[in-house]
Amino acid sequence: MDEAEAKTAARAANRKARRAALAFVMLLGSVSLFADMTYEGARAITGPFLGSLGASALMVGFVAGFGEFIGYVVRLVSGQIGSRTGHYWRGVLFGYAVNLFSVPLLALAPGVAVAATLMITERLGRAIRTPLRDALLSEAVREAGQGWGFGLHEALDQLGATVGPLLVAFILWRNTGDYRTGFAVLLAPALISLTLVLAAARIYPKAQESLPPWQGPSVRGFGRPFWLITLAAAASGAGFADFALLAYHFGQAGTVPAAWIPVFYAAAMLAIGAAAFSLGRLFDRFGIPVLILATAIAALSVPLGFLGGFALGLAGTVLWGIGMGAQDSVLKAAVGALLPSERRAVGFGLFDMVRGTAWLLGSLLLGFLYDRNLPLMVAVSLILQLLAVPILYLLKRRGG
Repeated sequence: MDEAEAKTAARAANRKARRAALAFVMLLGSVSLFADMTYEGARAITGPFLGSLGASALMVGFVAGFGEFIGYVVRLVSGQIGSRTGHYWRGVLFGYAVNLFSVPLLALAPGVAVAATLMITERLGRAIRTPLRDALLSEAVREAGQGWGFGLHEALDQLGATVGPLLVAFILWRNTGDYRTGFAVLLAPALISLTLVLAAARIYPKAQESLPPWQGPSVRGFGRPFWLITLAAAASGAGFADFALLAYHFGQAGTVPAAWIPVFYAAAMLAIGAAAFSLGRLFDRFGIPVLILATAIAALSVPLGFLGGFALGLAGTVLWGIGMGAQDSVLKAAVGALLPSERRAVGFGLFDMVRGTAWLLGSLLLGFLYDRNLPLMVAVSLILQLLAVPILYLLKRRGG
């Protein structure tokens, strides 16, 4: 084979690999589309739902933060098990089942304790499957671009995350604020998502084989760039107010009518999808500066959302979505690029555990401050989020 033929064959192989990656991303994206319809539809109203059951802002902050914390801690364990056994699909299937069935059960919750338990259980299921799915996805798109792959998946993911809250908003409008009916109708997309993930496991049973088992130390040897980006994510996560607290504020302050809160959340989901895809492509080209800019912009969501009225609240919600989009695409792409294949599931799990711990502590602090001094809460949130900027700049200087 001469040089020209070799180049032609290489281009054909690259096109084939990209098409295969696209098909895999599209199928997993479809799974996430209906999954997000389910649990993001629910999360659009969990804050005011807890408020209707008599919960305080501190309680709302605790449920949101503890759910993220437990979820992120479990991601480390789940990632370790997947990396050591190579059984990624089993964890993915089980996690989706726990994640999705917790949502419609909220329709039957008699009080705050049961509702809070189900909300945390939903986060637990998501935690079990996320590092395993992300490892499969990261390996599948390594030739096509990490930012492109995660961005495309996140765009599909957020399409469902937009439709779900709009569906719930319609239910609330038709049923005068009946949160329980809103949770109940989300059983339908949950069943569709579970059907699709079963299909994905059957169509791509060997997708996990390119990720060799890891037998070395669990949490050592990741390198300074990995820990810098993890520290930046922890700072940003500690100051990033969960939408449950923002929605709780809308309901308590009366700045946004109840039926409009899930519409605001849908707008945030659209922003997440658009930001994830566009920022993912930009990250592949420009790297860490894209994450720095997105982090700084997202910090403005707090003063706009908590101190403004209807219009500024909507603007703050959209900026909140941009921040989430950056975390769910660019941040994951950056972490994936810093990890070898055999350590990706463990690395994603460790990264998420640290970020989740910071998210819990930050959520408790922000919920506590909200009940006592709203301007101080806003100031603390801004400071914590902006602390991530110099850390990311240091990572850029070190060539991360």
